[in-house]
Amino acid sequence: MTPWLENLIVIGGLAILIATLWIWAHSDRWQRAWQRFRRDRLGIASLGIIAFYLLVGLMASLRLPAPAHGQACPTILDRLFSGVPKEKSYSAPFADTTYSVNRPEPLKGRHPLGTDVLGKDVLLQTAKACRTALIIAGLTSLIYIPLGTLLGIVAGYFRRWVDDIIQYVYITLASIPNILLLVAILMVLGKGLSQMAIALGITSWVGLCRLIRGESMRQATRPYVEAARALGHGPWVIITRHILPNVMHLVIINLVLGFSGLVLSESILSYIGVGAPVGTPSWGLMIDSARMELSREPVVWWYLVSATGALFFLVLSLNLLGDALRRAFDPKSS
Repeated sequence: MTPWLENLIVIGGLAILIATLWIWAHSDRWQRAWQRFRRDRLGIASLGIIAFYLLVGLMASLRLPAPAHGQACPTILDRLFSGVPKEKSYSAPFADTTYSVNRPEPLKGRHPLGTDVLGKDVLLQTAKACRTALIIAGLTSLIYIPLGTLLGIVAGYFRRWVDDIIQYVYITLASIPNILLLVAILMVLGKGLSQMAIALGITSWVGLCRLIRGESMRQATRPYVEAARALGHGPWVIITRHILPNVMHLVIINLVLGFSGLVLSESILSYIGVGAPVGTPSWGLMIDSARMELSREPVVWWYLVSATGALFFLVLSLNLLGDALRRAFDPKSS
């Protein structure tokens, strides 16, 4: 994929997200939810942390023109870290010499999170891995959110044999251990970010479909739906104009909470060796490499702490934001 096409995809996806939120923001229900959400300090703080992760992922994705013909196009993050020197081997955070018992050597710079065995800056690798996690979670969401929402509404509205078929499919998928199904799909598709997103998308829509199916059944018996039927509106008009807008808050909450699960899934799959290819920045691959370094003497601890810390704060912020959104849309549940 060419750099300009990568930039176009990233900017286009961001523009679609902003436009969608802008359209939803003009509805009364979303405005009332925003008024409640803005008073939730924990929710606002988690939103700020997630925005920071998105900014880092954006800087690690957008590419700049190549400095010379034949050279790779650097990202904004590469340009920001261009002045960070590469060392010969390990160095602890803010150390002056290499992390060696035999003969420590002076370093070219002081690295906030230290360096790895090849002398690469751990902070830069941790920041680049943020891009991989967000890409996997974003691509997977583009697959399972529309699929789970559509099937859930169709099953809840039409019921009967349509509901029976959809229930049969997701009950069959839910009966298979998730990690085994993911590994089996990736063994067929092969390693890669797009393959991982497809595998996660195939296995992630079940929970959302169940949730939307139950809410659609409830909405289908409401008076406004009966009035729309009496006026002669067809099923798809009722679904798109009446039922879908009234279940979108559940979709958004599930999207935020599911995002954290997808980030964890990417790290787990990469850790066990079936996720991101070798050489791709990934928190799971960093944790796998750090596992071997814990047996060294002296112990190299900062590689593991950097990856797990970045993963922990992102997942925690997403879960807190999901709870804050749930309280904002349904204040009686808090």
